[in-house]
Amino acid sequence: MEQYLHACARAEADPEAFWAAEAAKFVWRRPWEQVLQWEFETPRVEWFAGGQLNITENCLDRHLAERGEAVALVWEPNDPAEAPRKLTYRELHAEVCRFANLLRAEGVRPGDRVCLYLPMVPELAVAVLACARIGAVHSVVFCGFSAESLAARIRDAAAEVLITSDGQRRGPKTLPVKPTVDEALASCPGVRRVLVLAHTGEPVHLAPGRDRWLHDALAGLSTDCPAEPVDAEHPLFILYTSGSTGAPKGVVHTTGGYMVYAEFTFRWVFGARPGDVHWCTADIGWITGHTYVIYGPLLTGATTVLFEGVPTFPDAHRCWDVIDRHTVSLFYTAPTAIRSLMAAGPDFHPRTELPSLRVIGSVGEPINEAAWQWYKVFIGRNRCPLVDTWWQTETGGILISSCAGRTPEKPAHAGLPLPGILPVLVDADGQVQETPEAEGHLCLKFPWPGILRTTWGDHDRCRTTYFSRFPGLYFTGDGARRDADGLYRIVGRVDDVLNVSGHRLGTAELENAVNRTPGIVESAIVGVPHAVKGTGIVAFVVPEGPVPAAGTAAAGALSGAVREAVTAGIGPIARPDAVYAVRGLPKTRSGKIMRRILRLCAEGADGPWGDTSTLLDPAVVEEIRNRVRGEVEG
Repeated sequence: MEQYLHACARAEADPEAFWAAEAAKFVWRRPWEQVLQWEFETPRVEWFAGGQLNITENCLDRHLAERGEAVALVWEPNDPAEAPRKLTYRELHAEVCRFANLLRAEGVRPGDRVCLYLPMVPELAVAVLACARIGAVHSVVFCGFSAESLAARIRDAAAEVLITSDGQRRGPKTLPVKPTVDEALASCPGVRRVLVLAHTGEPVHLAPGRDRWLHDALAGLSTDCPAEPVDAEHPLFILYTSGSTGAPKGVVHTTGGYMVYAEFTFRWVFGARPGDVHWCTADIGWITGHTYVIYGPLLTGATTVLFEGVPTFPDAHRCWDVIDRHTVSLFYTAPTAIRSLMAAGPDFHPRTELPSLRVIGSVGEPINEAAWQWYKVFIGRNRCPLVDTWWQTETGGILISSCAGRTPEKPAHAGLPLPGILPVLVDADGQVQETPEAEGHLCLKFPWPGILRTTWGDHDRCRTTYFSRFPGLYFTGDGARRDADGLYRIVGRVDDVLNVSGHRLGTAELENAVNRTPGIVESAIVGVPHAVKGTGIVAFVVPEGPVPAAGTAAAGALSGAVREAVTAGIGPIARPDAVYAVRGLPKTRSGKIMRRILRLCAEGADGPWGDTSTLLDPAVVEEIRNRVRGEVEG
């Protein structure tokens, strides 16, 4: 804790000196002329201006002398019977250089955008790094998005080269990928080259003059490719976030600041060090995969585990077996996965003490207290620090979290801000809440190196989305509470903070109470207009077993149990007005719940539902609507 407080004091007293010292740990082709220039009105943020570097020299080249034969990447395939693939730092460097030479041969130049639509295979990590090697801007699209979603991202980025595969494996299924690409490219005439990885053996159509097999294109190319030096503020990647309304936003991160912050947060939050084996279960199609599957671990000199499958295939032992086989020391996953593993029951608890684990982490959404306790006890064995991390695509890396072994952890609380991060809580009028215990809109009053620089092709959208509501501050869109010890608890998106009879109730807090109900796997809370209270509370719950039919005694008993759990956990004011048992919740592919759809269903709407292209299971929407209708009519 003393080390943490000392770092915070240094960062606040002289932030430029603090971050310059962090940046000095890396290889720079040309030193920076100014550490920081910024203002939040336009906005304009520049870190390490005038400096030049290449991030892959820091991920790969600088490790070769001492760690060249150490394993950089372990690929765990979907089928546990298939042998894992391991690449040392030297081997990964060679593969990245070969791929970079291919991109150069295809006419890709610094600043050009390259779209990647691949499953979780080593070639995806290699392709990402190959783009960075030559100064191209990578735009990874989750390999599960629809053709329409893929096409929209390709067009927005004006990508001319696309890298994809014939198919992908997901649990017991083999799914085609290339046909989705073909459909998308029918509306993307700007794409001139498609490189196709032969992965599953699915039959594909290769468009003459445009499509090439990746293995043919790589054959005979040199494994020596000098890294292209780029300015610190050169775009490194575009990553699209869907948001609740409007077209996806292309969040832009730049090279120097993102690099410094990715390594800094990985080291501080996880206590990571060279030789650690880090398994982050996120897909590289999301920011968590960018920062904590690829860049953070490789910048640190750790081993990163790339997992193709799903944590419960072929059964819920899979996660724990992977940890034991690869001696994973740092494990980072999402509350959704934790609850899924929890629901599998005691028969699928780890078969060993998971002796290699040193730190466990949670990411993606606030973790409810029941899941936190289960994770801490049954996976962390009460010996591993549990870091419950809060951050966003736009922040580039973790902003608020306990730091393993350094700062306190508290169930359902993200924790303290990292050194150099200066959060504030403001009320609806933008007034900063100065008291130690406070709640309000979570904002940041000072930039950090990993902050987004713009939204691709539409800088004003960046301004209006993040910087216009509270002038002089970056607005996260989240609500939070700060306790007397300074620990932050994220209470959900500001739009998801319910004002019930004058009481502010966060959806995360309500869901935490609902999830304590025996037999409930997961829940989502939304608010609907209420004539007396202003906002009524509606709970959608996913039971462990079969969903009881509407109007039955079993459905009534479940509803009553949920109401009692909330009353006991928070108070009578939080008692849900309606409880609907459903098979599943409308989640995006990154695991976020589309609450606007639940609100519409709760209000009795039949649609339109808006953009549902990012939904993992679109069919669940109609099922929920019919369930609400059946309960109301019944």
